[in-house]
Amino acid sequence: MEKYPLMVIGGGPGGYTAALRAAALGLKTLLVEKEALGGTCLNHGCIPTKTLTYSAHLLKKLREAGDYGLIPGEVGFSYPRVQEKKRAVVEHLVGGIEKLLKDRKVEVLMGTARLLSPHEAEVRTPAGNTRRIRGEKVILAPGSREFLPPVPGIDLPGILTSREALALTEVPGSLAIVGGGVIAVEMASIFASFGSAVTIVQRSRILRREDTEMVRRLTPFLRKQGIKILTETQLLGISAAAPGFSLKIKNRRGEEDLAFHAVLVAVGRQANHEGLNLEEAGIRTTAAGIPVTETLETNMPGVYAIGDAATPGYFLAHVASHQGVVAAENAAGLSATFHGDAIPVCIFTQPELSRVGLTEEEAKEQGLKIKVGKFPFTANGKAHLQGEGEGIVKFIADGEDGRVLGLHILGPHASDLIQEGTLALKVGCRVEDLADLIHPHPTLSEALWEAALAVDKGSLHFTGR
Repeated sequence: MEKYPLMVIGGGPGGYTAALRAAALGLKTLLVEKEALGGTCLNHGCIPTKTLTYSAHLLKKLREAGDYGLIPGEVGFSYPRVQEKKRAVVEHLVGGIEKLLKDRKVEVLMGTARLLSPHEAEVRTPAGNTRRIRGEKVILAPGSREFLPPVPGIDLPGILTSREALALTEVPGSLAIVGGGVIAVEMASIFASFGSAVTIVQRSRILRREDTEMVRRLTPFLRKQGIKILTETQLLGISAAAPGFSLKIKNRRGEEDLAFHAVLVAVGRQANHEGLNLEEAGIRTTAAGIPVTETLETNMPGVYAIGDAATPGYFLAHVASHQGVVAAENAAGLSATFHGDAIPVCIFTQPELSRVGLTEEEAKEQGLKIKVGKFPFTANGKAHLQGEGEGIVKFIADGEDGRVLGLHILGPHASDLIQEGTLALKVGCRVEDLADLIHPHPTLSEALWEAALAVDKGSLHFTGR
């Protein structure tokens, strides 16, 4: 039996980051991955999605170039070439990870792992060989998989998940997206940008975990892109029918059959620890995943779980990466803890929506007295000159001491701007501190300054509500 100080199972953002950190701390590390380094995020999720999103963004900007005195000529696109760019980006980044692991002397073993005990695993390689490995410490990072709801016809041949949708070489003429979460609205925004007639079918409201006001403000922009949104709508079944599929739905108007060229199921993801033999190996699991402590240790000493498979689950690549660092440091004998109170969430629609901390509804449900400050991007010089004045910045602060409780941004580069709020929550910043912070001009970040001012003093460059 081969022995390693650390065995990491799963080579996604959490797993490979854990391996890199452990190696930097001097641990001889084995990383086991059954499919491709980078996991779902790099190969079939975050990176492919954002590459397509950026292509869609460039297409939009080129079509608006005439507003800035530019004459771009006929603007079109080749979707196969869009896909070629996506593949090139993924291959480049996967190659980068391979080099980093090699440089850090992390041994990578491609194969499927099955635990024989908390610290021992049998790994079957693609060639059919098996290796028995013992890790003095073990980090479990098996990731997540698509969840398919129990709806008749949901498993018909040709029904797409996000993985298959990202690999399409042609844009479907019409596309039904079942679900209203982050993946669903991002996919809707991508395919609508490339000309597909997109309809979202969702049981509740879209993006139900986000601040209600911010979703209400985003919705008209989605509809402006041609996206039809059917909320409070139950999917009764899917059947094969020209031009591709028929969806039987039910809402307050009654039952209805809708026809689409393609159907994408994007209702969410679930922990992917099946096949690891965890329970038999003595590692406790629940329907939601693998319970862990704040050090990310499971019920078995020296065995850690991170990322989408750990509970509580965040299903965010950046959380998995951060947890990978924490778990690796603990495996190396350091003392590190994970806290989930300052986690940014970014939704790459057009415009982007991001948040960190509490929504207004969550703050009120907790009985907190709050103050709110807002500032629209229409009043921000940089956003206006870029033709990206859609959206708003919204701060939620404690009504007594002014601590930042939440930041919500709908607008250009919201995913980049949100980090100011993440830091504010992490260090317990008051909104007054951000209002006193000098922000460079002309930049989008000034919208955060103005929203912080609006909490108590009132913004300078906007007098409305």
